[in-house]
Amino acid sequence: MRYFKLPDLGEGLQEAEIVEWHIKAGDTVEEDQVILSVETAKAIVDVPSPCAGKVLALFGDAGDQVHVGEPLLEYADAQDDDSGTVVGKVSTGSREVESEAFIIGSPEPQDPERRDSSRILATPLIKALAKRLDVDLAQVAGSGAHGLITADDVEKAARVSNDFGSAHTLKGVRRVMAKNMARAHAEVVGVTLYDDVDIHAWKKGEDPTMRLVRAIGVACREAPQLNAWFDGSNLSLRLIDRVDLGIAVDTPDGLFVPVLRDIAGRSAGDLRQGLNNLRDAVKSRKIPPQEMTGATITLSNFGTIAGRYANPVIVPPTVAILGAGRMRDEVVAVAGKPAVHRMLPLSLTFDHRAASGGEAARFLAVAMRDLEEG
Repeated sequence: MRYFKLPDLGEGLQEAEIVEWHIKAGDTVEEDQVILSVETAKAIVDVPSPCAGKVLALFGDAGDQVHVGEPLLEYADAQDDDSGTVVGKVSTGSREVESEAFIIGSPEPQDPERRDSSRILATPLIKALAKRLDVDLAQVAGSGAHGLITADDVEKAARVSNDFGSAHTLKGVRRVMAKNMARAHAEVVGVTLYDDVDIHAWKKGEDPTMRLVRAIGVACREAPQLNAWFDGSNLSLRLIDRVDLGIAVDTPDGLFVPVLRDIAGRSAGDLRQGLNNLRDAVKSRKIPPQEMTGATITLSNFGTIAGRYANPVIVPPTVAILGAGRMRDEVVAVAGKPAVHRMLPLSLTFDHRAASGGEAARFLAVAMRDLEEG
């Protein structure tokens, strides 16, 4: 082996960001020795060396994006077994690459997005000007022919930076979140239904999240159209028997959506323990990539922070997401007399390409009926 290339990091993960090299050029490494750490949309992953040998060169610096199949390092005195999987051009040190970017976080392979090139189109003079003015050319859109960056472009970027502060490129989880949100906005025909459910009958100490999980499982059995994957490219719908629930988890690094498996076939205690394990893994950034893919429907319990209603965003290929707002006490009429009951606001967003308004309303009605039970 001459070149060690970024291996497949799990289902749907096609790129990673270099966090830290644990070796340097000239070092001799052992097989399975950790050589670098990379950050994916899912977790920070330690990458081991596939063989023993002396390292001739490293490709890429901390902060660089690397796609699956691109070389990470070159071994000295090794045969060239290049399989031709490298896309584009790579140089040592600061990496320069042209490659196809793929959608991350999908349960099935997706078509390539528009070409995502990190190659900067600028002359040496313009690069020198940018360095003198402390302008990051990766943040500058070229107005010249074929996207060539001009002196005016650099000077304008410098003025903006001086007036408003410098911009920074989104990386890691926030980068993937931005891509997925843009994709959802472009592809999904989202419609949201709002309602309040009376939870006055709940027992003291009831676990709201587990009640929501149970209600979604019940609703998926009675209204299965929303527990599905929809492929907008060929207008095909795949109904899924098992309910694998993606649960949005807020972290300082961005939004993670680990998947709680088979929620309709497990006890409340088992589900609670499983969710606790997923959240702990997210916080430590050690969650396996496979635990972040394959959701068939999603829950966003944003009301634990703030907010009564929302328009939760569906990430393809899923069809629906249920949002739970902040619980509140409200005066309601009971047998013609006023009473104070606990209310839980719900927001159900569904992809109108895959489900009708009636199907979504029936799903919400079933979930509400289950939540109203004591």
